Amino acid sequence: MELRKSVAISDNGFVFDASTGESYSLNPVGLEILRYLKNGMSEDDIKRKILEKYDVDESTFELSYFDFVRTLQHFDLFEKSNQ
Repeated sequence: MELRKSVAISDNGFVFDASTGESYSLNPVGLEILRYLKNGMSEDDIKRKILEKYDVDESTFELSYFDFVRTLQHFDLFEKSNQ
């Protein structure tokens, strides 16, 4: 999954999609994950980094991560797939 090129992320968790004019706010962990996604990091690499950094088990991370990704998809923040 690749974030749209029009998505800008500020240091304080403010996300702006220039193509739609929509803006969003993220908590620090959501901001960290969004930056990883913006940099093209794989799901496995993101999971590894978050599990190393925070006191969270793998199951909880996966549930929260997939919920977060679904929310990003709902707001159409990913590039359209050519498939």
